[in-house]
Amino acid sequence: MIIRRSRTALFATSLLVIPAVLPPMLAAPALAMIVFDPSNYAQNVLTAARALQQVTNQITSLQNQAQMLINQGRNLTSLPYSSLQQLQQSITRTQQLLAQAQGIALNVQQIDGAFQTTYGKIPMTASSQKLVIDAQTRWQNSVSGLQDAMRVQANVVDNLDTNRTQTSALVGQSQGAVGALQATQAGNQLLALQAQQLADITAVLAANGRAEALLQAERATAVDQGRVQRQTFLTPGAGYQPGNVQMFHGN
Repeated sequence: MIIRRSRTALFATSLLVIPAVLPPMLAAPALAMIVFDPSNYAQNVLTAARALQQVTNQITSLQNQAQMLINQGRNLTSLPYSSLQQLQQSITRTQQLLAQAQGIALNVQQIDGAFQTTYGKIPMTASSQKLVIDAQTRWQNSVSGLQDAMRVQANVVDNLDTNRTQTSALVGQSQGAVGALQATQAGNQLLALQAQQLADITAVLAANGRAEALLQAERATAVDQGRVQRQTFLTPGAGYQPGNVQMFHGN
């Protein structure tokens, strides 16, 4: 009986103690727990990296487009140097010298007219005075042709220094071209310079050929004139006819 009462008292005591311990636990608020998901974190990092790469690609694309526009602007930039005026002046001087040819000019009608008269076939009836005058005219034409050729040659030599300066300037412009248009324009001007040099060579050949042709024509006509004079001298005429000549006046 004593043992049973002791157990009953112990159980009663336990019931009195439990309520004093449980209320604090029941009164405490529930704490929120943070859960870390490695897979989700990695996916978010990958998405951010891809977005950053897209932004970087867009920036690179804009930079390339800007550079393309800059290059297009350079390609459309005109060459700030022109040698056209100097080349035209050189060609004009050469043309003027050819146009100032003395005697028989480089003209088809004048040449045909001269070879029908001064350099044509000499008639047997031509007087000695006519033969002398025509021979002097042919000689003067030959001398004038040689002088004209030398003048053209001197002009071409004078152009050499100008051509050297223009060549150096155009090559420098071509090497320093900032775009395709400037390089093309420099190349075109170099071609124009070559054309001017070819024009000088053509002028020299024409002047030299003219001078040589005049010399050959003079020689050929001189041969024909010699033939006419020889035949005239050998042709029988009236001969010598005696006559009275008074050498001294009488008193």
